[in-house]
Amino acid sequence: MNINGNTILVTGGGSGIGRGLAEAFLKAGNQVVIAGRRREALQEATAANPGMKAVVLDIENPKDIRTVASQMASEFPALNVVINNAGIMRPENLKAPPQELVDAEAMVTTNLLGPIRLTGALLPLLRSQPRSTIMTVSSGLAFLPLAMTPTYCATKAAIHSYTLSLRWQLKGTSTEVIELIPPYVQTHLMGPQQAEDARAMPLADFLTEVMQILKTQPDVTEVCVERVKPLRFAAESGKFAATFQSFNEAMPAPH
Repeated sequence: MNINGNTILVTGGGSGIGRGLAEAFLKAGNQVVIAGRRREALQEATAANPGMKAVVLDIENPKDIRTVASQMASEFPALNVVINNAGIMRPENLKAPPQELVDAEAMVTTNLLGPIRLTGALLPLLRSQPRSTIMTVSSGLAFLPLAMTPTYCATKAAIHSYTLSLRWQLKGTSTEVIELIPPYVQTHLMGPQQAEDARAMPLADFLTEVMQILKTQPDVTEVCVERVKPLRFAAESGKFAATFQSFNEAMPAPH
């Protein structure tokens, strides 16, 4: 991926990793459009970053996805990069009495169906460009799950699998597919306490390492910062069972 001269759409771009990526790519010399549900967060991000654009997108709504895809084709016809970053993460107690599964269904719709639907809606425009990139954001938890967030981890494992198939089907075309695999990062994904958690990687450090990987490895297919490699390669290392046990024993059980 060339890290400048692109027109980039970043979902979940109003906060956290999404906003950080949007700001980093804007500084690198790209036209950046952020998308998200919260208009106030989008306005705050664009006000702080002159030249950045925004579009309100409810990634759970298929109709909204189609509308925004048409809007992008009309207003940003040079769009050649989409970063499927939007996601939600909620703890679940699987031993509790059965509920309506509202949280689980919301995570599946946002984290899995959302990227699949948006990619499908934008693919004709992306494939019309001389070069284009689809970046999916999975997680180290796609490879070694955190048991207190089972559906979140399952959606990220599914996105990893989807990305592999998408890359294979687009092999030989002008559209490349990259998977970004974050570790535990200081954001508000699981609430304000995560942003202050010393166990999490500082967001600025994560972004610096990601941009350096993209700059120095233009043909990279998986972006793995050093911090996430013990999770990403737990199975390959032969230490999956021990790592899974120690990793989950260190985390609180859901209530």
